[in-house]
Amino acid sequence: MGLKQNLHKLKEKYNGTKVAPAFNALHTFLYTPNDTTHAGTHIKSADDLKRTMNTVILALIPLVIFGMFNAGYQHHLAFGDIKAVTGGFFSPEFWTLDNFMVGFWKTLPLIIISYGVGLGVEFIFAIIKGHEVEEGYLVTGMLVPLIVPIDIPLWMLAVAVIFGVVIGKEVFGGTGMNILNPALTIRAFLFFAYPTWMSGDKVWVNGAVERTNEILAGANVDAISGETILGSLAQGKEIVHSVWDMFYGFIPGSVGETSTLLILLGGLFLIFSKIGSWRIMLSATLGALVMGLIFNGIADAGWIGEGSKFYSLMSTSFWHHLLIGGFAFGVVYMATDPVTASQTNKGKWIYGFLIGFLSIMIRVFNPAYPEGVMLAILLMNVFAPTIDHYIVQSNVKKRLKRIKVKIT
Repeated sequence: MGLKQNLHKLKEKYNGTKVAPAFNALHTFLYTPNDTTHAGTHIKSADDLKRTMNTVILALIPLVIFGMFNAGYQHHLAFGDIKAVTGGFFSPEFWTLDNFMVGFWKTLPLIIISYGVGLGVEFIFAIIKGHEVEEGYLVTGMLVPLIVPIDIPLWMLAVAVIFGVVIGKEVFGGTGMNILNPALTIRAFLFFAYPTWMSGDKVWVNGAVERTNEILAGANVDAISGETILGSLAQGKEIVHSVWDMFYGFIPGSVGETSTLLILLGGLFLIFSKIGSWRIMLSATLGALVMGLIFNGIADAGWIGEGSKFYSLMSTSFWHHLLIGGFAFGVVYMATDPVTASQTNKGKWIYGFLIGFLSIMIRVFNPAYPEGVMLAILLMNVFAPTIDHYIVQSNVKKRLKRIKVKIT
């Protein structure tokens, strides 16, 4: 109670000054706003933007915890300290304190930098523009550490977050005005600005980059590889992981993108809480399966030779594409972003289907970076308003025709 009273006193003291939005933001973040609508409301609900964002964060927490364990597991596995798990999702070889501590101390700085830099930029813009600090970055700040490699330099992440918040969000007017998903904008910046840190077989395992540098410096140590499944397929190699490993998430990859099981549970939670659109999730899955089936048909028909650089990914079982890479994570947590996605029900079906369809197409035809969901979602973010426009216009025309029929 004392903290709330002190914050309220600070708000009153600095009310009308440039720093007032900063105190208002801190007060609103911790407590319900004091200023509420007293008359003229059309809909009354206990939900607000902050609660919506916190619900999404709750859906991400299991992935954060699992990602910490998996980061440590992949590190110890690559360095030969442990053997691969054999007991399924609850294998004792995976859920160890050693695995968690390695992942914790690598993931925590990513989260701190993401929130610290991102919210810092939000506060600066709020003070400059004189408006309230919006809670839109609460989810973005948690998404960013989950979609980057575990060993990415912190200064690169900080630069990317500044770019993503300013260019991907603030220049459009802030939360609710951006046309591109801010988290994906940050990852796209990292990929194009620092491609060597966003691809390859070293950046996905903690310590693999340092071990490679030691080898280059002449040290007598063994090489470490942490190649992802997509990276292996892009080079024509076979999948060495079992389907269950891919489903559970015992594979190298970004911190939060590996466990399809937990992503599926998180998606169901978002659907149940009516925050995530089941239409987008389902249609994106169907789009990916259709594109995968088309590629499987092309490969089986012999239209493309086994020596082709596209053959390995093209011949991969169509449903395996749902379990590897960041497809599931992107569809559940970023394609469903209510700001950048289509708003109409029919538009959501088209929007989601094209995301899934294009994701697998980009994945196959871009072996240098065989992960298409990021580019597919960003592309469809741009076209989402156009899809909704034509659907609305189509409905208007249908209603006008019905009116003319009744008049005649």
